[in-house]
Amino acid sequence: MTPERTGSVVPGRWREVLHATGLLAADGSTRPTIFAEMSALAASTGAVNLGQGFPDVDGPDAVKRAAIQAIADGHNQYPPGSGIAPLRAAVAGHQQRYYGLEVDPDTEVLITTGATEALAATVLALAGPGDEVLTLEPFYDSYAAVIALAGARHTTAPLSPGADGFRLDQAALRAAFTDRTRLVILNTPHNPTGAVLTRAELELVAQLATAHDAIVVTDEVYEHLVFDSATHVPVATLPGMADRTLTISSAGKTFSFTGWKIGWISGPAPLVEAVRTVKQFLTYVSGAPFQPAIAVALADDDSDTWVRGLAASLSARRDLLCNGLERAGFAVVRPQGTYFVVADGAPLGFDDGAALCRRLPELAGVVGVPVSAFTRAGSPADVALRSTVRFTFVKRESVLREAVDRLGALRPA
Repeated sequence: MTPERTGSVVPGRWREVLHATGLLAADGSTRPTIFAEMSALAASTGAVNLGQGFPDVDGPDAVKRAAIQAIADGHNQYPPGSGIAPLRAAVAGHQQRYYGLEVDPDTEVLITTGATEALAATVLALAGPGDEVLTLEPFYDSYAAVIALAGARHTTAPLSPGADGFRLDQAALRAAFTDRTRLVILNTPHNPTGAVLTRAELELVAQLATAHDAIVVTDEVYEHLVFDSATHVPVATLPGMADRTLTISSAGKTFSFTGWKIGWISGPAPLVEAVRTVKQFLTYVSGAPFQPAIAVALADDDSDTWVRGLAASLSARRDLLCNGLERAGFAVVRPQGTYFVVADGAPLGFDDGAALCRRLPELAGVVGVPVSAFTRAGSPADVALRSTVRFTFVKRESVLREAVDRLGALRPA
């Protein structure tokens, strides 16, 4: 169902969401997301689609078999509102095993329809008009949308590219905090830049959040997909932060089952209860046969081995794509994690990443997404990253080699 219209104007909170996500045209009409536009462009031109970040192969066979068995065993009706007990226990076990965090599966874990719903329910539960929600910039596009839905004000602190990757602008972060800062949403490992925030960077966030009595919400969906010497440090493990941090993750990225939409949130019981109150009026519940399968995956040593192999494979595929982009003439900031690399088209004479993305199918038979899709128009981060493009390397090696070969058409003479 589409919202009712008065002329070409979309009424109510929808208009604020469209404005926040750049989908509201000057005449009041709506336009498609850049992701939909680029995917359609790839389909119509036969270009290699390195714009959308989803795997082109499935996760572990044993986990798929567990889902099939769950269907056969009758796990096809509404699961409990908080998620099935074995999955909540598996999430708690994961947090203890990897990070030493003690989480009560009955009161401090909530299963959600992917991390996106966990984030939406959290912001809607804990922020509203008069509050500020601080994110890093660039930011995953759903953050701006749900902050607008909550009626809160979106503030940002930039990540800046350098020799050691994208790093947090600490002075800008200090300036971004105010007495109205209610939530801080941290995405690490970070989409789209591939940055993995250091312990020192996270300690500064923790210090400022404590000083301003803000709640930290961490989007850790790429927690196991880190490369080289980078280490993922959950904010909740820092001294004094477990009581003011909500941790969000999902099975989509860790196990390459993005379409199953099984996510979770963990943290202090009163905060989880607030999120649960909102979540029950969003999807209520979902993924009945997938929940037992992901419970198996989280507790299975063989799955741990599979995930380590995935991270190693992604690291090699990252290098393949980054090397190809550099040979083609892009300036590349090599990521420390995630599915994505940011490449600057300025050395090739392109000062507008969106314009470059629209021409890339014609110039090289490849599709990417402009980093401007993850910034606010006119912000310092938007200006600094205007010429950059995000490409994904979570594709089969053969697909990436084809893309690299095609990108060679851009190579300076």
